[in-house]
Amino acid sequence: MKSFRRQTAKLALLAALLASVAAPTIVHGQTYPSQDVHFIVGFAPGSGPDLITRWVADKIRPLLGRTIVIENKVGAGGNIATEYVARAKTDGHIVYVTGGSALAASGHLLKNPPVDVSKAFDTVATLARQPTLIVVGPDSPYKTVPELQAGLRAKGAKASFGTAFPTARVLGAMLRDSAGGTAVEVQYRTSADWINDLASGTLDFAIIDAASGTGHAKQNRIRIVAVSMADRFSTMPDVPTLKEAGINVDVAGWWAAFVSTGTPKPVIERLHDAFTQVVKMDEARTFFNGITNEPWSMSQADAHNVYLKEYKNWGEYVRIAKIEPQS
Repeated sequence: MKSFRRQTAKLALLAALLASVAAPTIVHGQTYPSQDVHFIVGFAPGSGPDLITRWVADKIRPLLGRTIVIENKVGAGGNIATEYVARAKTDGHIVYVTGGSALAASGHLLKNPPVDVSKAFDTVATLARQPTLIVVGPDSPYKTVPELQAGLRAKGAKASFGTAFPTARVLGAMLRDSAGGTAVEVQYRTSADWINDLASGTLDFAIIDAASGTGHAKQNRIRIVAVSMADRFSTMPDVPTLKEAGINVDVAGWWAAFVSTGTPKPVIERLHDAFTQVVKMDEARTFFNGITNEPWSMSQADAHNVYLKEYKNWGEYVRIAKIEPQS
C-alpha cells in the first residue's frame, strides 16, 4: 500500500513539473506582446533600412495591437545594433529589422565579430529582396554578359572593374574569373564615385545595388547587362541573369526580422504570422517595388534555413573575392 502511495505521489509530482514547463509556453502564446515592441535599426533615420522598418512597423502595429517603437542604434556599420539585439531579453519585444544577407556576411567580414551571428539570432520572417546589378557605361560596346566576357579576355590585365561594397567585390570576382581572371578590381568608397570612370571607359564594368542602379540607368548614365539572382527580377524582367550566361550564382540582398536566440517558439510564430500578413498585402508590393525590391515570404523554418545557408555561403564568397576581414 505504501509503495502504491509513493508511486502515486511521484506521478503527481511529475505531472506538476510537466505542467509548470508547459504553462509558460501557453502563456507566451496567449499574452504576447505584453508591452511595446521595439524595432531596432542599425542605421540613421532616413536611411534605406530605416524607411523600410518604419513602413513595416506602421502596417504591423494593428496586427500586434501594441505600439511599435523604432530605435536607431547607429554605428560600426550596423554592428552596434547587432550586438544590442543579440544580448537583448529573449521575450520577443526587441526585434531586429535588417538586411539578412548583410547580417550573415558580417560574421565573415570582421576579424573579431561582437557576436557569433550564426548562433545569436532566430530568423522571424523574410520581408523583401533585391538583386545586385552588373552594369557598363552608356556607350560601352558590351550589351550582354557574353560580349563583356569576350572583351575582358581580349583586354587581359588591361581590363578593370569598379566595386564599392562586399557583394560587389564577390560578383566582380566571379565575373572576372569567368573571363580569364586577369581583370583588375578598382575599389571605390561609394558606387557614385565610379560613375564617371565607367562612362569614360576607364572601367569596363561595375557592380551596383538595384535601387541606385535603376536610378542611374533611367538617367542614361549606365546600362544594366545582368542581375545577380538566379531568376529574372520581377521589376526588370527583360534583364537576363548571370546564370543565363553560364555563371552559376544566385546572390540577392534581402530584408528580414530577427530576434535573439532563445525567444519562445510561440512568440516567434506570432511575430512571423504578423510580418507575413504585412508582406502579402497589396500595399507591400507597391511599396517594395517602388524601392526596387520585391516582397519575399516563406515559412519561419525556411527563413531561418535561408539565413544559415547565407552565412555559410559568405564564408566561400570571402575566399573567392579575397576579402580581408576588417578589425
